[in-house]
Amino acid sequence: MMLSKPFKKPIRVWVGLGFPRQLNTVVDAYQFAMDYCGNSPEQRAAIRACNAALTGDIDAETARGVFVAFAEKKGLVADEWVPLPVKNERRNHA
Repeated sequence: MMLSKPFKKPIRVWVGLGFPRQLNTVVDAYQFAMDYCGNSPEQRAAIRACNAALTGDIDAETARGVFVAFAEKKGLVADEWVPLPVKNERRNHA
């Protein structure tokens, strides 16, 4: 049975139409890498690293580093994501 191994710091990635998603564990990162369209060397490395962490061959933080390298290469890291303030479009024309 594979245990979900948490990261010390979650990874935030862009999904869908520009929505951020937080990946908290090796399982989250593994599923994201498996579901991501493509077959790049970085993606395959992320999948292998997450799988190795899940089987206990490497630690979760090592897998996290490999996954982040993949996500950065693909422009998926959303660490700088900050919600925009809601603007009040009403103007007082008194």
